Amino acid sequence: MGIDPARASDTPFLRIEGVSKNFGTFPAVKDVSFDVAKGEIFSLLGGSGCGKTTLLRMLAGFEDPSEGRIFLDGRDMAGVPPWERPLHMMFQSYAIFPHMTVAANVAYGLKHEKSLSKSDRAARVAEMLDLVQLSQFAHRKPHQISGGQRQRVALARALARQPKLLLLDEPLAALDKKLREHTQFELMSIQQRTGVTFIVVTHDQEEAMTLSDRIAVMDKGEIKQIGSPTEIYEFPTSRFVAGFIGSVNSFEATVAAREAPYLRLDVPALGGQFMARDVPSAQVGQKVSLAIRPEKLHLSKTRPDGVNTAQGHVKDLAYFGKDSLYRIALAGALVQAHAVNARRGDEGARVADWDDAVWVSFDPSAAIVLVD
Repeated sequence: MGIDPARASDTPFLRIEGVSKNFGTFPAVKDVSFDVAKGEIFSLLGGSGCGKTTLLRMLAGFEDPSEGRIFLDGRDMAGVPPWERPLHMMFQSYAIFPHMTVAANVAYGLKHEKSLSKSDRAARVAEMLDLVQLSQFAHRKPHQISGGQRQRVALARALARQPKLLLLDEPLAALDKKLREHTQFELMSIQQRTGVTFIVVTHDQEEAMTLSDRIAVMDKGEIKQIGSPTEIYEFPTSRFVAGFIGSVNSFEATVAAREAPYLRLDVPALGGQFMARDVPSAQVGQKVSLAIRPEKLHLSKTRPDGVNTAQGHVKDLAYFGKDSLYRIALAGALVQAHAVNARRGDEGARVADWDDAVWVSFDPSAAIVLVD
């Protein structure tokens, strides 16, 4: 994905500077700072109560920061009411009017645009409906279209006012899994064609990973890490981020030695010493965590060559067609491993079966050392 270099700028389009929000004695958002470039899709990802929606509401002007400042396109938003901000917020419920047609819903936000003539408004509505591929449904009521189409009506209405920034609060939460997956790519396509900056609030890791140029992972009002989907997944900087994004096997370990470009770790649960990619902040003798994604573990019936091997047996497995998820009982740990199934359609397509003795191995560069 990525941002079009022609739309990028050295000056951040959106700047959040030391923003906090307290509700009485409860700190909902704690000293949050980050920049967003023009034309970027930036996601706030976290569980319920992490502060992501409160932060979005402060951007929209529905809440005032207790501390800090918000700058949009170089303008300080302090004291600027929601209706004067060059942005639009698309709510999880879509908030479209059931008694209005699709076209009337899209046109609703334009009724106060005094600079537009009646014909200009009609042209803008037609343009937005074409953008979201709903022109043929212009005269239908919301109950006469699907959930995914209602989501696009809400998006068209939001974009009709040509906002500089679009805030999306759990935009796909009301859709079923297959429709959600399809709509993710539709949203990306529409954003790329319009160039509008998107801030997306979601608790769905897959949604954030698919949609975003960058992701801010939040917990208890704080940002734990900001990075591209690849950075967040492959190079988490904390136990929380590693555990929150995707699945991970985690083991307590002690740094035994530094053998560049790797660390040698004592890992009691795996029954010996294992190699992992170096982390400059790790010190010899320090207690750390060793984290390995299930798809980074390799399974085999015979002992593989090289380092980082452990023997166990298949405790149970789940067959998903193209791959299987195994739970392997090792000497002191139960680990998860993904393995791609062979092309054959019989049970022999799996790497192993229940109670089979197997070897688990992993490349040192695939192992993540976490020091906090």
